[in-house]
Amino acid sequence: MANYRFPPQEDVIDFVVRTTRRYLKKQPKTLIVVGAYSIGKENVYLAISQALEAHIYTDASRRRILYSFGWPDLSKRLCSCNQSSSLHVLPLGSINHENLKKYLETLNGRFLAVLAFRPTGWTFSEATGKHLDLIKPSSNANVTIYGVPYSEHSSFTELRDFVMFLKPQKIIPTVNVGNATSRDKMQAHFREWLKSP
Repeated sequence: MANYRFPPQEDVIDFVVRTTRRYLKKQPKTLIVVGAYSIGKENVYLAISQALEAHIYTDASRRRILYSFGWPDLSKRLCSCNQSSSLHVLPLGSINHENLKKYLETLNGRFLAVLAFRPTGWTFSEATGKHLDLIKPSSNANVTIYGVPYSEHSSFTELRDFVMFLKPQKIIPTVNVGNATSRDKMQAHFREWLKSP
């Protein structure tokens, strides 16, 4: 648990925006892709959209979901034509070199390269930690993919700080409860946090 001290979301978003600008400066005809589940990661692609003053293309199903949020700044940036935007949101599972190369080919030469981001907590690396500039992309021909440690769940540190602030009478874990060793280890963390001033 203690290994998952994610960098703050704002830092990851700043890294993504800086990286995007750097790539676009080198190759203006770069398609920017952000991988996402049905919901989640909106702040990542909204920040890119705001920084580039670009519309956000995604499929009709995701657009319906996003419109239902009632976020005016997001809603006004959505578009239904994949040719009219350089920022596309695709399913997280499709963010790999082969799929993105095929996707690029469907855009009829409008773009020469793809810069994609896989924002997920599963890409977190203790070696990189909070030093986002140490993240190495995976590149293959004209497709570059960055796995960035972005999670919308609380990190271990955020959870600890929250428990220490709130001081609940009882904590009932819902994850990592499959065996007694895991449960005991978690309860030891909780006891330690609740003892602190």
